Amino acid sequence: MAKPKYDLLIKNVTLVRPKKNTTPKSDIAIKDGKIVKVAAEIKAETAAKVVDGKMKLAFPGLVDPHMHCGIYAPLNEDAVTESKAAAQGGVTSSLNYMRTGGYYMQRGGPYAEVYPDVLKLSEGNFYVDYAYHLAPLDRKHISEIDMLIEKFGVTSFKIFMFYGGYGLHGASSSQHEFLMVDKNEKYDIAHFEFVMRGVQRAIQKFPHLKDSISLGLHCELAEILNAYTKMVEGGAKVTDLDTYLHGETFDPACVDCAPLTGLRAYSAARPPHSEGLAISIASYLANETNCLNINLLHLTSRKAVDAALTMAKAFPHVNFRREVTIGHLCLDYDTDAKSWAKVNPPIRSREDVEYLWEKLLEGKLDWVCSDHACCKAESKTHKSGQGNDTPIFMSKSGFGGTEYMLPALLTEGKPRGLSLNRVAELTSHAAARRFGLAGKGDIAAGFDADIVLVDPNKSFVASGELSESSQGYSVFEGMEMSASVVSTYLRGNLIYNDGNVVGGPQGKYLKRPYG
Repeated sequence: MAKPKYDLLIKNVTLVRPKKNTTPKSDIAIKDGKIVKVAAEIKAETAAKVVDGKMKLAFPGLVDPHMHCGIYAPLNEDAVTESKAAAQGGVTSSLNYMRTGGYYMQRGGPYAEVYPDVLKLSEGNFYVDYAYHLAPLDRKHISEIDMLIEKFGVTSFKIFMFYGGYGLHGASSSQHEFLMVDKNEKYDIAHFEFVMRGVQRAIQKFPHLKDSISLGLHCELAEILNAYTKMVEGGAKVTDLDTYLHGETFDPACVDCAPLTGLRAYSAARPPHSEGLAISIASYLANETNCLNINLLHLTSRKAVDAALTMAKAFPHVNFRREVTIGHLCLDYDTDAKSWAKVNPPIRSREDVEYLWEKLLEGKLDWVCSDHACCKAESKTHKSGQGNDTPIFMSKSGFGGTEYMLPALLTEGKPRGLSLNRVAELTSHAAARRFGLAGKGDIAAGFDADIVLVDPNKSFVASGELSESSQGYSVFEGMEMSASVVSTYLRGNLIYNDGNVVGGPQGKYLKRPYG
């Protein structure tokens, strides 16, 4: 008997590919972890194993380009639970932000010493393929950019603009202690410029990687955050700015001048114009340094998006990408999630949410991510509050969500006219192209057999209890999702099926360029 031509054949799926306008009935043939053929009809007897897709939607495995495994828990533990959550959501490639300093690795020093430990803690613990973006925090890190690209295949880097005088959760009394850098180092606008020069130097040194090397920026300014946080914590509203500046006090008994609380207060303390101003500064520096591949991360508001679009017109030679998170597309600051939904930059107004959707549908935003940062309930809460009623400035920042990214995008996007093909581009293809993953992001011959099957007619109610994450709650709690991830394949291997993670960790490190 002849040996089967294919290892796996997934028959009868509704094929959803990026950059296409149709979703045809298709069969997908897989051999040695790669897609080798996609056609309307492939004979079942040519494969060792056949799966009937029952006309479910077949998306390319999601590339979640913004996750934070290891931020609040040891990396080797977070990698296990949070990559299970990724697999649950159809994510097959997890790109995580990593740095030295407080949280994360809890140590300073050169990446030549720290990054090998990151890889050791990761190996054998991820259920999905994984890679890292790194943040250069001092001059030594900048000098290591070329080495990180050449030796470890790290082609993407990050600047946290607000770290210059602000910590992860609030004002930082000691920048050096928080970032664990030498007292002679300054994490300021000049440092951001020098990081850009380091990235641009690398692009020139490795011209064959010019489209894969990029720099992402968290755009908020510490000076604005410090001033507005002081004002809001003191009982002021943003509309009370003149009163505040004149040193007048606020009457807590006055209903009209009652202080802001909860997520509204947090949004006011980190106002949208701080994002817009930071985007403008970062964009000018990109122009000045000729650092041409710039990713503007997790845009949250009209002011942030408008600033980003204005800068793109001002500097058309800079190859900007604009990112939005599923949390900022689904939640506004009146959400029942309350302090569970505290994140940086903050959840904004409903008007801002709708503006993000408007620009997403216009094609002005490039990809959707989760910004998944598992922050367990016991870390999120504070002794002065209970659960999600914890006073907002006492709660830690960040939350998970990679497991609900695709269902939520389909649920919110369909009634707005978001096409399935565009969903595939936003959740997989665009990020794969930007971050040097040529073998990911599509369902076509030669690509990794990363495939997620979705039932568009199977609804469910999101909850922390349903999630594979160790977080214990969900900011999407109670949200009815109109579509469900049924099966996730990683390089042809089934890793999630019918509500359960399958097998052990099979994720591989993605040394870029990959594919």
